[in-house]
Amino acid sequence: MSELKISEAESQVMAAVWAGADAGEGGAGVEQILAGPGVANAWGEATVRTLIHRLIRKGALKSERRGAIVVYAPLISRQAWVTSESQGLLDRLFGGQLAPLVAHFAKERTLAPEDLARLRRLVADLDAAEED
Repeated sequence: MSELKISEAESQVMAAVWAGADAGEGGAGVEQILAGPGVANAWGEATVRTLIHRLIRKGALKSERRGAIVVYAPLISRQAWVTSESQGLLDRLFGGQLAPLVAHFAKERTLAPEDLARLRRLVADLDAAEED
């Protein structure tokens, strides 16, 4: 995925569209977006439409007319966006290195026992994959 910059507000619109796509609806209409992040953020229809049009210009969404309604469908997957955002965070704050990120969070906040168990399993799985 190229360097697609999606703002916090735009990411909330994308989340509503991804949810619609995941539900088998192919995306979301303005009404669905207004009912989700629109209500949560007190956005009016004009704000939602502005965010949608920005995402279309960026190549993150496409519009599809279905009878009398327009559905906005994602052109990028949630996983591709998360991967890009995660790598950007690593690059900006930790020089692209994962270990300092994990060390930072381990030092700055208490890890729950289940988090520690997950990390141990992840490291063990990575070690096993490296041996193959």
